Amino acid sequence: MACCGRSLDSPCTLALLIGFQFAFVLYFSLGGFKGLVSVLVHTTEPEFDYSRPHDVYTNLSHLGAPHLPPRNVGTGPPPTAPLLKDCQIPSPLLVGPVSVHLSSSLSMEEIRQRNPLVQPGGRYRPPDCEPRHHTAIVVPYRNRQTHLRALLYHLHPFLQRQQIHYSIYIVQQWGNSTFNRAKLLNVGVREALRDEDWSCIFLHDVDLLPENDHNTYTCHKQFPTHLSVAMDKFRYRLPYPQYFGGVSAVTPDQYMKMNGFPNLYWGWGGEDDDIAARVRLSGMKIVRPPVAIGHYKMIKHKGDRGNEQNPRRFDLLKRTRLNWRADGLNSLTYELLSKELEPLYTNITVNIGDDPRLVHGKLPNLAKVPQSSNKNGLKQEPRPGNQRPTPAITTSRVKTEQTQVNRTTQRKAH
Repeated sequence: MACCGRSLDSPCTLALLIGFQFAFVLYFSLGGFKGLVSVLVHTTEPEFDYSRPHDVYTNLSHLGAPHLPPRNVGTGPPPTAPLLKDCQIPSPLLVGPVSVHLSSSLSMEEIRQRNPLVQPGGRYRPPDCEPRHHTAIVVPYRNRQTHLRALLYHLHPFLQRQQIHYSIYIVQQWGNSTFNRAKLLNVGVREALRDEDWSCIFLHDVDLLPENDHNTYTCHKQFPTHLSVAMDKFRYRLPYPQYFGGVSAVTPDQYMKMNGFPNLYWGWGGEDDDIAARVRLSGMKIVRPPVAIGHYKMIKHKGDRGNEQNPRRFDLLKRTRLNWRADGLNSLTYELLSKELEPLYTNITVNIGDDPRLVHGKLPNLAKVPQSSNKNGLKQEPRPGNQRPTPAITTSRVKTEQTQVNRTTQRKAH
């Protein structure tokens, strides 16, 4: 205890002064409190240099040509294609940060030529390995041609480097009615699962472009995933903890567990928070990639006509706890007008009806979900300049129909 005297010359006081000086220097050399904590708890937050991005088409030349079965020159049984090994995780083709072009001067045909392995309907399967992940990307859409070209130009090479099996679905709302993003997502999920037993469904805004290919387009086995955690619009920060907008992903089982997405949000705003609430109410939680990976750039644009701010969004959100089991997957009704396999995407044109406020002058009773009495689809008169398209007959024949989704739909086992 001899060193604890009050004199500044005592050994104890000198040791404390030196210790404080050392701690002060260490604190600022590590970048403050956050850096000090990262050292003490050994965090594994990845680091990337976004100031030197790679071209988004880097490494595509390393993709092999499709393996064709050998020709049958004899009279025996037809030969089979050689078995492929499983794709590596992570993919050896990943490069990290990639350059983002917010507009594309290329035509759809020129974009297709730059992605020769993409099949009709916007489908891709790695030619030289067996994919471990099968992802459908669903994009709600109306009148955004320049944004769509930029997305397809960027997303196809981005996903090919991840060596996943994927397809891009553009769900286009027919007519001039108020835009309903969440209902279009419900339609896209339903139609995608009619085509194939996808193990992962991505919900993707048309104006968001990923900046890092380590942000893999795959699903978490247990919980819904929010991927656009660091958007340039929000200075690469999450705007609030329960934010679920932009780009997110669910497995079919997670989608069914939360009864899909709400159908009552006509106009901008609210549906993302409703979906986030459904995640919690169904006993799940939201998971996210590290902020350093989940970088996205948003294509700037003016407000869309027909997608004005929803004045009833807060009233609807207050009733989510009461309505989520009745409004969603089990109440979805729509009229499928066409389903066409375009070179770079599957185009789904759908009539989802009109905003009830515009038709009846008021919102429906929020405790009850409106049902269509027309067995052939929702009633909607064609609008001037927006004639109802003739149902398309494509590689996959599609009938115009009203679809009622069954919650107990069973998926084929992989």
